[in-house]
Amino acid sequence: MNENGRIKEPNMLYIMRHGRTVWNMEHKMQGKTDVPLSEAGRSVVEQAAAAYRDTHIDVCYCSPLIRAVETAEIVLRGREIPIITDVRLEEMGFGICEGTTDFQDNPDNPIYPLFAAPETYRIPVEGGESLEDLYARTGAFLKEVVEPGLRQGKDILIVGHGVMNASIVCQIKDIPVKDFWSVKMKNAPNSLIHAT
Repeated sequence: MNENGRIKEPNMLYIMRHGRTVWNMEHKMQGKTDVPLSEAGRSVVEQAAAAYRDTHIDVCYCSPLIRAVETAEIVLRGREIPIITDVRLEEMGFGICEGTTDFQDNPDNPIYPLFAAPETYRIPVEGGESLEDLYARTGAFLKEVVEPGLRQGKDILIVGHGVMNASIVCQIKDIPVKDFWSVKMKNAPNSLIHAT
């Protein structure tokens, strides 16, 4: 029971993808390129703030990339909820393919295998990151931050990115890498999922 005599609901881990950017609208691969929210993206995140205003959250962990930080700040504006950035929540690095638009459709794009058959994407593109690397850093975050927080009774919000968030959901739900893209995260406000 909580301090009000009510039965406490199980602790929750919420995961949200950042709002839309100009690069999202142009279908450009962002990765670690630090692209801010678009005006339209900010407006939609304001809607998310209203929609989730009554959702209990104790702490927010956020990617340090500006699109995620802006999203977290807007969603939690006026609430006394700490926003803590952690580099392990940055988007997957796509190296020389960041800024490209044909990554899902063009077999000649060096990162195409990540989207066509993720279980085969073992050697990252130049300057990029493998799924193994991504899983290692997000797995460490889950083990070192999320799991202890949930055990302490905290409801946690993660604000991050499509691929990074999917890696967390896949690990929590034991989704095999070959089914990685079954986890689809739209941009805020339609991106809040309960991962626990």
